[in-house]
Amino acid sequence: MVDLILGWTGVVLVFIGVFFLFLGALGIFRLPDLFNRLQAGTKATTLGVVSTTIGVGLIAKGWLVFSLALAIFLLMTNPISSHALGRASYRAGVKPYKGTNPDLYAEKVKKESDQK
Repeated sequence: MVDLILGWTGVVLVFIGVFFLFLGALGIFRLPDLFNRLQAGTKATTLGVVSTTIGVGLIAKGWLVFSLALAIFLLMTNPISSHALGRASYRAGVKPYKGTNPDLYAEKVKKESDQK
């Protein structure tokens, strides 16, 4: 009985993960600039991959520990790498979409350059 409940919970988590992966891909396709695409690609796909890996771990019991370790690793590294890519892109001269208002990071960069 417990195996049946865990199996169905895993299937539901896999479907939730696939849904969020689809939303992340749609956001990358539809959003206007790099920074918005990074947000969609990071938040939605992180949730999607974590849900999918935990679901697979619940379906295939031998992979549960590995899938939990992978989910924890992804939860720690995806947002950090996205932040680093966004910051490096901004400092390299990639400008945000004109509809992005306000650009608070520009004020911080200006203050740092004035102090030097």
